[in-house]
Amino acid sequence: MKTQYTLIILLLLLSLSCIGQQSTKDKTTELKELIDSDKYPNIDGIVVAKNNKILIEEYFNGFDRDSLHDTRSSFKSVTSLLTGIAIDQGLFTLDDKVHTFFTEWKNDPRGKITVKNLLEMKSGLACEGFFGIGPDCESEMWETDDWLGYILDIPLRHDPGLNWAYTSMEPELVGIIISRTSNMTIMEFAKKHLFEPLGIESYEWFVTPNGGGYAAGSFYMRPLDMLKIAQLVLNEGNWKGRQIVSKEWISESTNCLNDVEMSFVRFARTKNAKYTTANYGYLWYRELLQYKNLKTEAIFASGNGGQYMMVLKDYDAAIAFTGSNFGNWRGKLPFDILLKYLIPILEGEK
Repeated sequence: MKTQYTLIILLLLLSLSCIGQQSTKDKTTELKELIDSDKYPNIDGIVVAKNNKILIEEYFNGFDRDSLHDTRSSFKSVTSLLTGIAIDQGLFTLDDKVHTFFTEWKNDPRGKITVKNLLEMKSGLACEGFFGIGPDCESEMWETDDWLGYILDIPLRHDPGLNWAYTSMEPELVGIIISRTSNMTIMEFAKKHLFEPLGIESYEWFVTPNGGGYAAGSFYMRPLDMLKIAQLVLNEGNWKGRQIVSKEWISESTNCLNDVEMSFVRFARTKNAKYTTANYGYLWYRELLQYKNLKTEAIFASGNGGQYMMVLKDYDAAIAFTGSNFGNWRGKLPFDILLKYLIPILEGEK
């Protein structure tokens, strides 16, 4: 009799597993059909992993798993990881003032900007690229032959640490600080301390006129390698038993205490979703997701056009998106996909 009960239980578990697998397959098929039908236009890649196991890996619009995709500003979050590694090594601290690294600002109010101010986008420099307040500075910088010189000429609008204002100037300065304190290019530093340990081999840097790798974006990599970045954060800086960046840095950099007065879910236009403002940490975002009976939090890197590296701790999941919806609201469509399809799939995997 005991053997019969055991067999019945095993059959029930097998049946439930099959139902879960079928549900995942059906949801994934439905999502692929919607992307192909232009319900979700210009989604180029989706990769989802749970418990470090890939559940979904799909590519569209001529892209495949080996295609390098422009990550745009989502690469800023990689610069955050590189900063954590540099701080772990004792190269500098969050409280160091930038005049230590840029002597041009030694006797200047801008010299009081700290590394933390740069990471939080609270330097006070007169740039604003998020809400069109302007100037965004980046487009002007790209027209010059000396990017660092351009940045060092930007005046202060506010005292450092006072207001959050999105700009690419701060992470670029952070990248230069990493380079100067490590006596390596940021490209060499990233390769040695992050990319090689993660097995990331295929990528392309944008090299600035000053000869360094651009730390604020325009970095090309595979979605599968973007997923590794998200998994590293999910696993608190640990990769296959090796601590790449400290657990303390992952926690502090993704704590996200700065209100950015904008919701990614809102711009995704998900009907009946409840939205609250996103928050910003050290070049990482965090937002509460609320839709129907769902309430969970996402930590993510974001880039123009729909480039995301996401962490969903409640589901032990990491997600990477690539897209080509540059300069319009459809770049936020991955959040609609997340709420309607990916989280239900992850729920089914429980």
